[in-house]
Amino acid sequence: MSGRTVGAVDIGGTKIAVGIVDEAGRLLAKREMPTQAEAGFETAMARIEALLRECLKESGTSPSGIGIGCTGPVDPFTGEIGVVDFLPGWQGENLVQALSSRFNLTVALENDADAATLGEAFWGSGKGLATLLCVTVGTGIGGGLVVDGRLFRGVDRSHPEVGHHVVDPSGPRCFCGASGCWEALAAGPAMTQWAIEHAPFDYPHRENLGGRQLCELATRGEPFALRVTEREARYLGLGIANLVTLFSPDMIVLGGSVMRSSHLFLPGIQATVRQNCGLVPFEKTTITLASLGPDAPLIGAAQVWLHRFKEQGD
Repeated sequence: MSGRTVGAVDIGGTKIAVGIVDEAGRLLAKREMPTQAEAGFETAMARIEALLRECLKESGTSPSGIGIGCTGPVDPFTGEIGVVDFLPGWQGENLVQALSSRFNLTVALENDADAATLGEAFWGSGKGLATLLCVTVGTGIGGGLVVDGRLFRGVDRSHPEVGHHVVDPSGPRCFCGASGCWEALAAGPAMTQWAIEHAPFDYPHRENLGGRQLCELATRGEPFALRVTEREARYLGLGIANLVTLFSPDMIVLGGSVMRSSHLFLPGIQATVRQNCGLVPFEKTTITLASLGPDAPLIGAAQVWLHRFKEQGD
């Protein structure tokens, strides 16, 4: 496998990134574009193909295959997309077939959270650890678990949806069918929605209020924004505490756009874990930030292909 490069595709609710990654986890070339899911699946595939070919030309490489991380649920073995709230109209489309036919290469697919987990497990903060949980907090909340070098799969080889375990049953309804699941309470849009609903009528920053603005205001000490981020830290901490209690992993790695303001959330997360994990050695679980940076999902997508074909004895 020496010298291999892998094409990588990360499909999220708001943007798609493509790139070329080598076997050391180095990103050799990268392009990004808005997802624009409403334009249709075939349009997105054509745009992905064009940008990936640009990356191939820039890197001067011929990849061995293509790895995909996609906001889920997806079937990693058939390649089909399930019911994805962020990708309307894409249900039943096949990512693996679409890209394999365009590039005449083998293609491997995982949920984007599993892709990020694989990247951190083999190239990032979790390298060499027996158990690693990776949680991404952005448009949604996703997570993956690696145990003894293998991606954990549930019954029927399913992906555990950690973002949809119920934290507060009196909380808001989620598209998944539950009320008060972790994603509905603590994902980026949930934080913003709560702020919009609870901001004072005369709040001077109400216009275009978003997650980034809230975090900037909180960093400057603005009282209402601090109230919002403290609530966010509490709900993030409750979900992470549940994961610590259930799995007692060596490490939990936190990534995603919300964690770019980790200084606002980590103290509250740690305090909530201490309060709620009395029956497990929580102090031995390291809670840290993803080390691969903003490109973690894309780099992880390349590891999806390497991991899959290593599993198959390639």
